[in-house]
Amino acid sequence: MARMTCSGEVQMRYRITFLSGFAVGFVLGARAGRERYEQIKAVGRRVADSPAAQQAAGAVQAQAAGLAKTAKQKVTDGLQDRVPKLASTAKDKVGDQVAGLRQRNGHKKHNGDAGTSGNGHMAASDHRHD
Repeated sequence: MARMTCSGEVQMRYRITFLSGFAVGFVLGARAGRERYEQIKAVGRRVADSPAAQQAAGAVQAQAAGLAKTAKQKVTDGLQDRVPKLASTAKDKVGDQVAGLRQRNGHKKHNGDAGTSGNGHMAASDHRHD
């Protein structure tokens, strides 16, 4: 018979504890019945509708909106700093390879450029008839 690992024993212990708690809660809840459920629901509704809870919810919402705005600004600033660097690095890495491929395929490099209009296609002014 294989012996369970330490983590397997711990997981089983948590499962048994959870299922035991669930069973006890179910039995007690069933005994309390609908009347107790309605009492708990009414208390929850009174708390949610109280001015203090409404004020707290408004404060939390305002703080969350402020934090979201700050996070958005930080991400935007970080991207504005990084995108030009990434584009330059990509151009440096790919530009030489593209020029090499064009020369290998019989395309000539004109005036020190890669022969494209910036969008990967030959511009009308770049077409040269040899």
